[in-house]
Amino acid sequence: MAGRRALMVVLAALGAVPLVTGLAGLLIGPAFIPGGASTPVSVDNNYRFVVAYWLAAGVGLWWSLFRLEQRAIVTRAILVIAVVGGFGRLMSVMAVGWPNPVFGTALVLELVGLPLVVWWHARVVRAGVGHREPVTLGQPVE
Repeated sequence: MAGRRALMVVLAALGAVPLVTGLAGLLIGPAFIPGGASTPVSVDNNYRFVVAYWLAAGVGLWWSLFRLEQRAIVTRAILVIAVVGGFGRLMSVMAVGWPNPVFGTALVLELVGLPLVVWWHARVVRAGVGHREPVTLGQPVE
């Protein structure tokens, strides 16, 4: 199924972003982000806490990658949480202005691209569930 493979590539790429940037954020701190600089101790502390969740989102996407049907809820939950985060970015834009273009691009991805990926994922999973082999008695279930 070509759509399934394409979706898996997109999900792998989407998972790679929080894996790489989350790990870098944990190790380097807020200075890692575009426009980042030295910050107060409490901001650094909270930033590293939040990027640990970001890193975990990447791990979760990769964990669910090869079992799209069985782990669909995990994938969709992670993607929907990122969409909610996009609304947080939008609130920031309205409150304090536009950030670095990297984050403007992330805002568009989160509010436009990710809802489309959630829809695509649902279609692929629905098609995959309909094409499963029936399980017979005595056969191990994965």
